[in-house]
Amino acid sequence: MSTAVDLSVDDKKHITVHKITVALDVGPVVNMSGAENQAQGASLDALSVATGWAIDIENGRVQQTNFNTYPLMRSRSAPPVDAYFVQSDNMPSGMGEPAFPGVAPALANAIFNATGERVRQMPFSKVGYSI
Repeated sequence: MSTAVDLSVDDKKHITVHKITVALDVGPVVNMSGAENQAQGASLDALSVATGWAIDIENGRVQQTNFNTYPLMRSRSAPPVDAYFVQSDNMPSGMGEPAFPGVAPALANAIFNATGERVRQMPFSKVGYSI
């Protein structure tokens, strides 16, 4: 699996993700449309997690009580996701969420390339970045 993120960052640390590209080898892909949709959904879910999702606990209580206090990515912020698959002879491994784990590191590397700042804390919003 390999992931690349094309983005720009403004002077207020607002991230605009222009495109996410993932390449996956999950063995023979039988349902290409389903596999592409799964890779796209996993990538966007991972982007939300990396940039904003957090569960804060104070005095033993979770502070986020509903989705209005737990920021989900909105459609207007969702970039296009290109998914490529290697049709290999490897054993089929399934299409659960293999695109998910590569997004945060690819996003952090893209931010570093754009700004020179290393982001080492998730969600990235805790160090001022937003989508």
